[in-house]
Amino acid sequence: MDLMDAIKGRRSIRRYKATPVPDDLLREVLTAARHAPSADNAQPWRILVIRDEDTKRKLVAAANGQKFIAQAPVVLVICGIPDEAFPTVGGYMSSHVIDASIAIDHLTLMAHAVGLGTCWIAWFKEDNVREVLSIPEDVRVIAMTPLGYPDEIPERIPRKNLEDLVIYDRYQ
Repeated sequence: MDLMDAIKGRRSIRRYKATPVPDDLLREVLTAARHAPSADNAQPWRILVIRDEDTKRKLVAAANGQKFIAQAPVVLVICGIPDEAFPTVGGYMSSHVIDASIAIDHLTLMAHAVGLGTCWIAWFKEDNVREVLSIPEDVRVIAMTPLGYPDEIPERIPRKNLEDLVIYDRYQ
């Protein structure tokens, strides 16, 4: 699949088939995340792979009852590690959120390219996710995504015009 096709074709999937994700495809998706760039090449992220049904149900509760999360055969929880990140992006913030987000974007595009679906989950209670997965206090939960074969193909949502998003030379 061409990269632009993957970018244009990826959708947020909220219905999944029960078909297991083969280990080789999971590894391919995770490898795409591993190749993501990061500030100072710090790679300050970890990805938890959740397959246990009981744990997935607990993550649904931690994610404000979004039941579709547990329908997927796999849930990926992406964490950022501030202590491993470049400390001053723009002179004011740690790179861990940006770096982990780039890794997530890589894995969601690869998932789509190999026929799997994902959905960025950012509506969750971090302390609850941390408790369910025994995540240490110095590690931040950035996002979660179900991973599995789509049982729906949502319509493309309209995008803003490029001219509405891009500014040349000065912000005016």
